[in-house]
Amino acid sequence: MMIKTVILDWAGTVVDYGSFAPVEAFRRLFEERGIEASSKAIRKPMGRMKKDHLRDICSDPDVSAAWQAKYGSAPSECDIDDMYEAFEPMLFSILHQFAAPVPGALKLIASLRGQGITIGTTTGYTRPMMDIIAPEAAKHGYSPDSTVTPDEAAEGRPHPWMIFRNAERLGTYPMSAIVKCGDTEADMREGRNAGVWSVGVIFGGNEIGLTQAETAALTPAEKERLFVEVSERLMQAGAHYIIREIGELDGIISHINERMKEGEQP
Repeated sequence: MMIKTVILDWAGTVVDYGSFAPVEAFRRLFEERGIEASSKAIRKPMGRMKKDHLRDICSDPDVSAAWQAKYGSAPSECDIDDMYEAFEPMLFSILHQFAAPVPGALKLIASLRGQGITIGTTTGYTRPMMDIIAPEAAKHGYSPDSTVTPDEAAEGRPHPWMIFRNAERLGTYPMSAIVKCGDTEADMREGRNAGVWSVGVIFGGNEIGLTQAETAALTPAEKERLFVEVSERLMQAGAHYIIREIGELDGIISHINERMKEGEQP
């Protein structure tokens, strides 16, 4: 048994270094309503379907308290519906700016395909959002074999349905022949719930949330501190492995193949 399919997240894993598109759109959304939503509150639910993500931001204690102080009550489901209606066009207007592959991604994809491994993807973005991102990413040379969005499955992350749908489309089974790689806790839980090998990527991802320039400016000690801090969170969420950058995934797959030859399962 060998790995047949790799299922990748989009923003913060293969494109949009630091996962900035959703953060900017959510920040603007709350700012327009006179509420300051911190980067931490916005980034914590990253990877979830965007409306669920919005609900989670509204449940953040600081955001909820600020909303209560301004509007007299916590955000209601009607408030969330209204905000989401405004959020979608806001995100649509900037998504095309955040589709460039992260360093090492295209080289990794070429290597995987050279080994006969198919590329599936899951995301917190809906299909209309992906209809903007995917063509832009293709212009940069990235076109996966399958993309499943949460509105095309029963539910989004942390549920396993998007991974199952990818496996069906790509004809891949058993689930132990699949590796899921992403940058968020929701990605790791999705992979675990699907019964696949789960790999967390640190630099370029949402959990650190830095630009390439900001990452490059870190001292070795700062990078190591962030690596350890984020690794612990992703491991607690279910990661089997942690990599610093997406280009390291190839080596992990070789290691998993060796483990599977010995009869190990995820």
